[in-house]
Amino acid sequence: MTAVRPARAVAGRALADSRVRTGSFALLLALIAYANAVGYRHSYPTLKGRLEFARSFGANKTVQLFYGIPHDLLSVGGYTAWRLAGFGSLLAGAWGLLVAVRALRAEEDAGRQELVAAGSISRCSAYVAVLAAIAADTAILWLATFLGLLATRLPAGGSAYLALATISPVPVFAGIGAVASQVAPNRRLAVELATAALVLAFLVRVIADTSNGLGWLRWATPLGWVEQLRAFAGPDPAVLALFALAGTLLLAAAGAISVRRDVGSGLVRGRDSAPPRLRLLSSPTALALRGERGTLTGWLLGTGLFALIIGVLSTSFTAANIPADLRKQLHKLGGASITTPAGALGFYFLLFVLAISLFSCSQVSAARHEEAEQQLETLLALPVSRLGWLGGRLLLSAAAAAAIALTAGASAWAGAASQHAGVSFFRLLEAGANCLPVALLFLAVGALAYALVPRASAGIAYGLVSIAFVWQLLGALLGAPHWLLDLTPFQHVGFVPAQPFRTTAAVVMLTLAVGAALAALLAFKRRDLAAA
Repeated sequence: MTAVRPARAVAGRALADSRVRTGSFALLLALIAYANAVGYRHSYPTLKGRLEFARSFGANKTVQLFYGIPHDLLSVGGYTAWRLAGFGSLLAGAWGLLVAVRALRAEEDAGRQELVAAGSISRCSAYVAVLAAIAADTAILWLATFLGLLATRLPAGGSAYLALATISPVPVFAGIGAVASQVAPNRRLAVELATAALVLAFLVRVIADTSNGLGWLRWATPLGWVEQLRAFAGPDPAVLALFALAGTLLLAAAGAISVRRDVGSGLVRGRDSAPPRLRLLSSPTALALRGERGTLTGWLLGTGLFALIIGVLSTSFTAANIPADLRKQLHKLGGASITTPAGALGFYFLLFVLAISLFSCSQVSAARHEEAEQQLETLLALPVSRLGWLGGRLLLSAAAAAAIALTAGASAWAGAASQHAGVSFFRLLEAGANCLPVALLFLAVGALAYALVPRASAGIAYGLVSIAFVWQLLGALLGAPHWLLDLTPFQHVGFVPAQPFRTTAAVVMLTLAVGAALAALLAFKRRDLAAA
């Protein structure tokens, strides 16, 4: 009994610490599930339209890059399984590695793991308690996804299986995050190692789905196993054993390492004995850049590679292989045609608007992390002003977002130029810049949430981006009133380079961003610091 109570306390701490992140991901998965099923049923009510869609759009390599190989595009369930499992499983994997690193490595970095180990609970019991908390959070993700599917009138059994298929990568990537937490000497490196594994898994899945004769590579990546589950299209639940086996082995290996190494260390030694590195120690903003440069490098490389690929694939859509009904539905989203390279790139860059907005949310979360781990208390005890610290963080985040956006534009141009797509370098740089007004608006709103309700700020920021993006897609397809669509900033983004840059809308969003940022600075100046 005495060992049970501390274990419950450790599990409760892990659950409380992840509630915002879990709630945000659960809401996003539920909205994606609902939007895809309802949008497909509304757009293709007849078998004829679905057949035409399946023959053309479903076989397009560019679409398979995002969602994988479809198994049944003639039913609402089959289409939803393709879109939700293809993209949602990637989100689930990202959630799994983040929550594992946060519950394991970040607790050690903060010094709390030492206190736990000094109490009446063994390291093994504490590790098992953390895994129990992750399992409970995973159940919440499954339930949210299941309810989102059930709300669309899909069969309960198939919905439960599809929800399970969507979150099935969680044990594997939670295991990867747990192993990275034992290998790396700090949280930042652990996140980078685990994220690199997720990116590699995605790239292997992309190669398997888009290359002739390499379909067998799907068995080499957990994201490929998701496709083999075939929800609503001849399900093969035996594949779930692969996730259970891989996750169990990884988590067991992480646990075995955890009980044998010293608290606060890693299998990879830190740089404590290395020569001092004094670069980027000249100011709080430079220190923030020093801490985030690994993350920023990853974003720049990942965005550049992805933009290069979509540039190469920008000529794959033509009037001959896109059915008229689909062209009509896509036209509702922004009035651009996807059958030209410029139009295809314009639609692709809407995803970069979303990605850079999520990057802005991650910067709000990073600022909150500094405060929660009480690093900010030490910093503000020095001759550093509150306004200078938060203002510098916001400027750094805005500059990083601009660098990512312009990298996307330049890389997309390189890919498109290799296919003689006929889209100029300047226009694609403009497409990159077109991502910034929305991203900076969400950065400022997230900063205002951080200044007012710091503990919930990350969840608010991610939640607003998710809801705004899904509503822009779903509302446009369902023919929602224009004034309702105008509530989401994504509605005011022009599909550059196919359309002109919407200067007026950009100025309005940037003005609102500046106002929200100033309000955030004033509110932050007046509130007390809040620990985790």
